Amino acid sequence: MSSQARTTSAAPRKNNDEGETAGVSSPVSLVSSRSRRRSGFAISRDGAAIFFEVMGAARPALTLLLCDGLGCDGYVWKYLQWALGEHFRIIHFHYRGHGRTPLPADISRISVTDFAHDALAVLDACETERAVVLGHSLGCQVALETYKLAPTRTAALVLLCGSYGNPLRTFKGSDILADILPIARAAVSRMPRLLGAFWKSVIPTELSYLLAQRLEINGALVSREDFFPYLEGMSRMDPRMFVSTLAAAGQHNAKDLLPDIKAPTLIVAGRRDSFTPMALSEEMGQLIVDSELHVVEEGTHTAPIERPAEVAEVVLEFLQRRVPSP
Repeated sequence: MSSQARTTSAAPRKNNDEGETAGVSSPVSLVSSRSRRRSGFAISRDGAAIFFEVMGAARPALTLLLCDGLGCDGYVWKYLQWALGEHFRIIHFHYRGHGRTPLPADISRISVTDFAHDALAVLDACETERAVVLGHSLGCQVALETYKLAPTRTAALVLLCGSYGNPLRTFKGSDILADILPIARAAVSRMPRLLGAFWKSVIPTELSYLLAQRLEINGALVSREDFFPYLEGMSRMDPRMFVSTLAAAGQHNAKDLLPDIKAPTLIVAGRRDSFTPMALSEEMGQLIVDSELHVVEEGTHTAPIERPAEVAEVVLEFLQRRVPSP
């Protein structure tokens, strides 16, 4: 982190009835007045069809590209996309085998590099030369890989609750996911139908929601309405795709890239994030020269929906201050 970089944090706050966060100066709106939205499919370098949506402000507004976490198809951007869409053009795409993007013809084409090439294909389909790339969780790795492939097309980076790589060895501060992965891969390979049926019936349940609260999310800050779309979306995934994507994330590491990043970078971390512990965000902040770190007090891995107004305010202020309008 350069001498000009800043580390900020905010004290715990409670959400008010309007969906904004008390104590945030100049609160941003979390409900959009813009209704323009279009969708389509981009064709990636290997012929894979990648679903995308475009929303928010019209050209020539600065474009933001949203990169999801594992098993996600947009739930974490619920508030950010509307708050930022008042000022910026938003592009959101679904990874291979996620949401409305089908499985690739070659199931082996699942890697963070493939996702980054897909991101660039989406920008091409949207006739967009440069964008700010935002990533949440796994999306941070995708954002970093996108920068590696096309640094001149990356106007800035916003990395939320994620790391530069190898998340299987940092989850809960242990190697537990790395140890479990071979067992999971063998199981989904041997019993795809049985595990697929089990997956679809168990994931989108109250039990899973309660387990998520026990393991990570702050139940006092995240409503069922905000988190359940994640469980529902993940239940629609092919378990083989989930495991393959998890393996791909575990095999990717962009640490060597960090000192070479020239784009302005905002890092947002949850103080209580145990999926990608805050120490990883601090390390990224030290290695990326032109970076700023904001800590969400009481925030976990789902800080963007736990403290939506705070996160939106921080991202908006950073972009307006550091990224010139086109």
